[in-house]
Amino acid sequence: MSGNSRIVRVGLIGYGYAGKTFHAPLIRAVPGLALTMVGSSRPEVVRNDLGEVMICSAAEVAIHPDVDLVVVASPNDSHFPLASAALRAGKDVVVDKPFTVTLAEARSLLQIAEEQGRMISVFHNRRWESEVQATRAVLESGALGVVSHYECHMDRYRPHVRQRWREEEGPGAGLWFDLGPHLIDQALYLFGLPQSISASFATLREGGKTDDWAHVQLNYERMRIILHASLLVSRGGPRSIVHGTRASWVKYGADVQETQLKEGMVPGSPGFGYDPDPGVLYDGETGRRTEIPAPLGNQQMYYMQIRDAILEGQQASIPGIDAVAVMAVLETTFRSGEQGRVLPLPMSPSEVAKWLRAHPVL
Repeated sequence: MSGNSRIVRVGLIGYGYAGKTFHAPLIRAVPGLALTMVGSSRPEVVRNDLGEVMICSAAEVAIHPDVDLVVVASPNDSHFPLASAALRAGKDVVVDKPFTVTLAEARSLLQIAEEQGRMISVFHNRRWESEVQATRAVLESGALGVVSHYECHMDRYRPHVRQRWREEEGPGAGLWFDLGPHLIDQALYLFGLPQSISASFATLREGGKTDDWAHVQLNYERMRIILHASLLVSRGGPRSIVHGTRASWVKYGADVQETQLKEGMVPGSPGFGYDPDPGVLYDGETGRRTEIPAPLGNQQMYYMQIRDAILEGQQASIPGIDAVAVMAVLETTFRSGEQGRVLPLPMSPSEVAKWLRAHPVL
């Protein structure tokens, strides 16, 4: 920790879309965090955006003595080696999603963090989106009764294949590796661990080399969850749907924070995170339609809680076991898609127990 024990010096590895759009502005908006170093191959872009930060290689950031918290936002297949190097250098670590490209790597990172006595967390920032917070609020209200079905879509309209690593064959590439971790984390955050998993994937765009359509089903004892992503949806239906014994709830419209951050709006500014699209509750008996305003989205909370975990010894809001759970589901979806069958959740009893201790409410 730096001379001022209330300041966490942050080193950001990667200044592509995730580093530039999400991590850098969110970190800089949190009192007690200081973005002091960036590992990037585009120093002129970093300097233009961030001013006088130190710029060096990714490997240097991971082990630099003047960094307390390392944030890994580089290409997916580099997450494990960079995060493990940072942990062994005595750093606390945040890893952008997907946490790793295999479940074995995820388990290894959690073990290294525990051995080193360091915090590790995965950047599932979308828990603090208006849509997810709205879904959680309506569930906690009890208005739906006993929930039987949850469905969430994360669709895009990108009909043309682009020249970028995410759309080339390789570890961690493809639509589901990009959006699947968000959708899976939302499901586990809201409903807990599933019993089994089935999935189907396709490459539907001309010239596509990776999956661009994904349909996943998570099976619980008395509930089913559908997670869907596609790059060929120009005007989609609802983002989230929940059906229960008393009512159904539907939410249209995506959270606005990503767009606002891309446009340069600073977190905390008037209107930041405001979602103009309310959720709609449909009463099962009367058919009455009630609009429920969406809560304010606030992804800044992720890094506020990371700060508190480091400075005050609190558990990170998204601890390493959450990353392992998401990777267990993610890896199983690909195996299910390849094999064409329903597969059990591959978490050990000790991993499930650790997850439950981290989420006593669920």
